[in-house]
Amino acid sequence: MSDKAGQRCDRIPASPLGNDVSLMVTNLEAMLASPSYILAADDHELLEREEMRSVRIMLELQKPELALQEEKIHSTVIVFGGTQIVEQGAAERRLADAKRAAAAKPADTALAREVARSEQLLGLSHFYDEAREFARLVSIDHQCESRRDFVVVTGGGPGIMEAANRGAFDVGCKSIGLNIRLPSEQHPNPFITPELCFQFRYFAIRKFHFILRAAGVVLFPGGFGTLDELFEALTLRQTHRMQPAPIVLYGRDYWKNIIDFRRLADFGVIADAHLDLFTYADTPEAAWRTIVDFHERQQKAQKAEPLPEAIEHEDELNP
Repeated sequence: MSDKAGQRCDRIPASPLGNDVSLMVTNLEAMLASPSYILAADDHELLEREEMRSVRIMLELQKPELALQEEKIHSTVIVFGGTQIVEQGAAERRLADAKRAAAAKPADTALAREVARSEQLLGLSHFYDEAREFARLVSIDHQCESRRDFVVVTGGGPGIMEAANRGAFDVGCKSIGLNIRLPSEQHPNPFITPELCFQFRYFAIRKFHFILRAAGVVLFPGGFGTLDELFEALTLRQTHRMQPAPIVLYGRDYWKNIIDFRRLADFGVIADAHLDLFTYADTPEAAWRTIVDFHERQQKAQKAEPLPEAIEHEDELNP
């Protein structure tokens, strides 16, 4: 035995502390108040620790999934688009404010630039109304109580996302909002179905839920966020990492001015066949018809597939 093993602690009390009733009560109170006594599922500080990231990710996977299952949602139609594209009245007010500010400081080039931007956004405001009408068309026929298909899903924010949720709201149908807290967007729009309004911490998990049930992806004019979702959807379809679903670029002139897909093919960095991964639409009816036609073709192709040999010759196996 080492010398250290033979040493006694010099802090041993003179009398047993277990006999001190007041100390026992104090200790019990401390026990019940200790963070270690909180159930793990209720321990917010524990869940916020860096080491618990995998648990938080799992929760963000499961919470929306369970809710969507409970609401019998089998498929969705994603609607993406710019947050700055608002109703015509709101766009007109924004332009009027920009003009007043610029008139007060004629030499301020930034204010003059804001007037030009506001004029452009006013010209895009019709897309708000068209996104709203598109969502009405998508929602109205496919939301029976036993099964819900083609449920509109957005990022839950303002602009085009608000318009799409609002269109479903107009006809008394459900829609989904997959929100994520951003510096300029602190609250979801008011038209999302309450039990289908989710908030995410992790962009990756939010993107997963967008794609998982997608029966169609419709992209209205937008900025970086819309472009991000566009190229993600195209890449997933190109690499066969998601289910077959049409990708619709709404607003042909806008998209052809923003991205020259043909040039990508001309340079050889994508195949000509990849240009067939998306199509254009300029009316809500055309966008919806693209989705319907796509799935009708898919169903016909599945029915036309030859039966597996074991089934095809079942009569030979069971005379």
